[in-house]
Amino acid sequence: MRRIKITIKDIVLFAELAETKTAQAVIDALPIEARPEEWGDEFYFETPVEMQLDETATTRVKVGDIGYWPPGNALAIFFGPTPISRGVEPISASDVNLVGKILGDATVLKKVKGAGKIRLEKA
Repeated sequence: MRRIKITIKDIVLFAELAETKTAQAVIDALPIEARPEEWGDEFYFETPVEMQLDETATTRVKVGDIGYWPPGNALAIFFGPTPISRGVEPISASDVNLVGKILGDATVLKKVKGAGKIRLEKA
């Protein structure tokens, strides 16, 4: 696992990225700064990464998961239910490659909804 730092407004979180080709492509693209979009309790944003679905692809994600969504070249950070959730766990709109996991409490991201910028960098 490789560690990254995520900053949104005054919230700083760390995440560990998996040992996958998609996660390595994300690391190689760091730092990434973007304007996050929201879909329920999910931030997603475009990246310079271009990958296809891989063996980790799923719609079944958990709070704190970080996924890569190939159709939008986007990263998604899940911190609560999405509009298609049937409970407290998020569900992605379509398959994402699982690339990492927030260390600690990802639900703190609810405090920074509406943020104009997210930054990911090597930790």
